[in-house]
Amino acid sequence: MDLTRQYKLPNWRLHLMRGLFFLNFISLAFDNWSTILFPEEQMGVLSGVAISFWAGFSLLNLIGLRFPLKMLPILMLQLLYKSAWIIGVYWPAKGAGAIDADIQEFFWICVAGIVLNLVIIPWGYVYREFIKDFFRFNAS
Repeated sequence: MDLTRQYKLPNWRLHLMRGLFFLNFISLAFDNWSTILFPEEQMGVLSGVAISFWAGFSLLNLIGLRFPLKMLPILMLQLLYKSAWIIGVYWPAKGAGAIDADIQEFFWICVAGIVLNLVIIPWGYVYREFIKDFFRFNAS
């Protein structure tokens, strides 16, 4: 049996993944890299970490344009952090009646990102490559 054929994804799926990587790159790169390269004021430690993280994340998404399957964990990270933000920030704020315009706006960005990731990530491939053998340990 040809194992490489078993892992072949259709081109349309790879193009959808590339589209999401491109959308992520465009939405993150310009704001974050311009803030790093041309700061208007001194950033605090945590805001600097956040901006630097998003700048690096944007470049990883750029690599995903060329190697969508190798960079698939980047899409999975995006799905997980947006889900975690809704659980850890949005729901508590909503319960406390503390939803402001920024929280509401980012909530909808997270919802859109979660839906796109759930639809575009090839879950069969994720299972075969990342989950199936996760608890299988070799004695050697």
